Amino acid sequence: MDIQRYALIGAIAVLSWMLLTEWVIFKDKATEQQAVMTPAFAPSESVSLDNSSSDIPTIIEASNESSLGLSKAANQGLINVTTDTLVVTIDLQGGDIVYAGLRDYLAKIDDPSNPFVLLEQNARRIYLAQSGLIGPDGIDSKARAQYRSEEASYVLEDNQDTLSVKLYHTASAGLSVVKEFIFSRGTHLIDVNYQLSNSDVESKTVYLFGQLKRDSSADPSSENSGMGLAPFLGAATSNADDRFKKFNFNDMLEEPYKAQTQGSWIAMIQHYFLSAWIPNPDKIHTYTTRVTKDGFNIAGFLSPATVVAPGATATTSAQLYVGPKDQYTLEKISPFLELSVDYGWLWWIAQPLFWLLTKIHGLVGNWGVAIILLTVLIKGAFFKLSAASYRSMANMRRVQPKMADIREQYADDKQKQSQAMMELYKKEKINPMGGCLPILVQMPVFIALYWTLMESVELRHAPFALWINDLSVMDPYFVLPILMGASMWFMQKLNPPPPDPMQAKLMQWLPIVFTFFFLWFPAGLVLYWVVNNLLSMTQQYIITKQIENSAPQR
Repeated sequence: MDIQRYALIGAIAVLSWMLLTEWVIFKDKATEQQAVMTPAFAPSESVSLDNSSSDIPTIIEASNESSLGLSKAANQGLINVTTDTLVVTIDLQGGDIVYAGLRDYLAKIDDPSNPFVLLEQNARRIYLAQSGLIGPDGIDSKARAQYRSEEASYVLEDNQDTLSVKLYHTASAGLSVVKEFIFSRGTHLIDVNYQLSNSDVESKTVYLFGQLKRDSSADPSSENSGMGLAPFLGAATSNADDRFKKFNFNDMLEEPYKAQTQGSWIAMIQHYFLSAWIPNPDKIHTYTTRVTKDGFNIAGFLSPATVVAPGATATTSAQLYVGPKDQYTLEKISPFLELSVDYGWLWWIAQPLFWLLTKIHGLVGNWGVAIILLTVLIKGAFFKLSAASYRSMANMRRVQPKMADIREQYADDKQKQSQAMMELYKKEKINPMGGCLPILVQMPVFIALYWTLMESVELRHAPFALWINDLSVMDPYFVLPILMGASMWFMQKLNPPPPDPMQAKLMQWLPIVFTFFFLWFPAGLVLYWVVNNLLSMTQQYIITKQIENSAPQR
């Protein structure tokens, strides 16, 4: 049984996976760049799209006569809101949020004056948070409502904990609407309230909707994420059958989603950040995804009817989150919203790893040091398994001369060669699979830790030491990838060499190939691999020397 051959096959499989992943990322980025240049596209006629020319959902024969695009012909102004966490621009036409910058997250680490922009409406990207009232008496049914505001700008002062921004609209049929945005200190969650007053002699019926409208442009928060698994970009929601259901833009195009559920949410997700509508959890709402004729991706909700009796008032509301994928904050906002921090199918391992990482960071105050200590703890947990693997490989290395003699003696009889090998393993008390099985057991933990480091917004712009001032981007001087490759080369020297000369040459190239791939990995991930390799190399070296030194006495 040729263990080295299986190891080589495994390594080639890993490399093939990485190449395929990078090709998919390249193809997706090319598509996204084309979408940026041409936001409106003409999809195949075989795909069913939203037939409306408007971005606003239709209901009860509402006539949608206008569309929301880039035109500002009917707009009478924008208002600006500044809090300790957000910089927001609200369009008085519709009362939509057309810009949201995150003051506590920078666009670039070396430019403290510019916040990271999540929502925007310009030639680069269309990404808006829209809400309104539709239905028989909805003020947004025929055209977006035109609001007025008492101020052009609002600021959350140091002595304020909340900031109320009120927009006013009066319909011709006697329905007066106050759309109120409430911003709170220290949070990215916005309360959106509608206060409805009916001065008419007939009841008024409206339906609240909220939606996130986005083009198919690239994810600006993953531009520097490097090689590896591509972060998800698209919509997500939760329902009774699926705690976390996500749709990329192709899914939304090919198969629009529609479901009614209670206590849920709907979001647009990208690397590190998201926007999400959270309607009243006590009511059943309709959640949908769709793609408009002009190519905009829309994910939103529609609330049940709000009926305002003659001479009466009523309220309806929802919440909007615009901020980072901080899972401990998100889990307090709505059930399962924290799953937008997508660890994949190994979330049940990744969640405890992240919890442990945050606890370590709370003690040491440095995310790089926290990664190092977490790696040490993981290696300690698998110490015995790793030791068994290294002992097996060391014993295989020790009997290499005897294995070479058997191959030479039975070069023309593979069956006798296999029998002689098995007798040798039995005599020397060697399990040929002993070096592989412990590693396979540890692989899910290593993959889960990969996703933990990849998805954690806490590592974005987090400094480590010396030249590494951002663990979420690649090492600018490639020191960590080179150290990783060197450690991999030294570890290779401790393993038994493949008997086949061609295999041996291929194995010699693996450290170089892996170093090349790791050049573009985020520094936090490479730091983990370097520490893991150094610990593994030390343990393997000690065990190998112990077995080699004890060989003459056996």
